[in-house]
Amino acid sequence: MKRTLASAVLLLATTVPPPSLGQRALAQTATAPVDPLPVWAYPVLPPVPRNAAAPASQPAEARERHVPGSSAMYTSRQIPDLFTVPDWFPQEHGPMPASVADGRRPDVPSCGHCHLPNGLGRPENASVAGLSESYILQQMEDFKTGARKSSEPRLASVTWMIRLSKSITPEEAKSAAAYFAGLKLTKWIRVIETDRVPLTKVENLMMVVTDAKTTEPIGNRVIEISEDFEQTELRNPHSGFIAYVPKGSLARGRQLVTKAPGAGPACTQCHGTNLKGTAIAPPIAGRSPSQMTRQLIDFQRGNRNGAGAAQMKAPVEKLTTVDIVAITGYLASLEP
Repeated sequence: MKRTLASAVLLLATTVPPPSLGQRALAQTATAPVDPLPVWAYPVLPPVPRNAAAPASQPAEARERHVPGSSAMYTSRQIPDLFTVPDWFPQEHGPMPASVADGRRPDVPSCGHCHLPNGLGRPENASVAGLSESYILQQMEDFKTGARKSSEPRLASVTWMIRLSKSITPEEAKSAAAYFAGLKLTKWIRVIETDRVPLTKVENLMMVVTDAKTTEPIGNRVIEISEDFEQTELRNPHSGFIAYVPKGSLARGRQLVTKAPGAGPACTQCHGTNLKGTAIAPPIAGRSPSQMTRQLIDFQRGNRNGAGAAQMKAPVEKLTTVDIVAITGYLASLEP
């Protein structure tokens, strides 16, 4: 039986975000602790009620799906399959190794399904394009040993990474890491400063617009949504994302990134003056603000303790939600 991302996630007993996210975020102050976890960074699905009847097993009709500019065809059953990579534009990248293109049933999903053949990923996981092979392999090891986990244990993407890391072979991990390290991180996210954002909800592991005509205050949030949700769900690598951030975030973020916000060094000291990485730290310019927010909070809460974590503890210790929103929004706005 094929395992899809949607069906797998329903097994993870995730929770639904409370209403009035904008009002709750707006009520936070610059000194508020990062607690509870921001739903916009840790998107989880509603739980299945304990007394709910199981849905009738009726396989959906397998419709042919296409994306603009591609001659490829995948069915509506293939696209959500964790062991299928919809490769709409194979001419735009080199040959994918089996670990990226196919995975290995039942516990090693294809890396390219979630991170995409271009390595740019989606807000619920991570952009891995352009990370060094050694860094990727170290993260896999950290997931395996428990040194790296999520502050939200029900977050599906991390749950799958932990499960995968315990089953993947060293050869499979190395081939995937080499592939993604050889890709170039390209501009994937438009950052827009604003006071108000469309109403959103958690759906398919990310924030999704529910009513584009109705807006609410952005508060102290980053709202990262698809440019085109349908194309995102088809895993079209030509359809990226918009990240809305509060007005003034980019200027504040630049100051925090270039000057030490706490007791530790400034971001530029380890990640490079252009924030495109050094021998001791990964590139962080142009990556997903949702994903980077999770990493800062996970470091802050002691849920990332792998290689390099010690150097992150002091810089993130006293960051507020306002700080994190500004830092990640600014980093996402930069050219990779």
